[in-house]
Amino acid sequence: MNSRAELLAEFAQRYVWWADDGGPSEERIIAQVMNVGTYDDIRRLERAFDADALRRVMLQAQPGWISERSWDFWRGRLRLRGDPAISQAPPRRSFGAAAS
Repeated sequence: MNSRAELLAEFAQRYVWWADDGGPSEERIIAQVMNVGTYDDIRRLERAFDADALRRVMLQAQPGWISERSWDFWRGRLRLRGDPAISQAPPRRSFGAAAS
């Protein structure tokens, strides 16, 4: 796998098992690998995308994209590279807000 597009296509095939209109976004594929990827795939992701790109995925993540455990892992991993701006907890669904 040489290109980012090829890597993301491989990851989408392995990690995205639901159907979206138009397919998953690049950010969604990356978030899915960040959430449930093997350590080898995480290392491949880190070689293809720099810390800033991975940090942006976390900052743009929707509720449910990244579990608390994976969030803690990535928050610590990316903080080592210099940015403490990632929140302590992943975005959460707010069912009460939808009912208002």
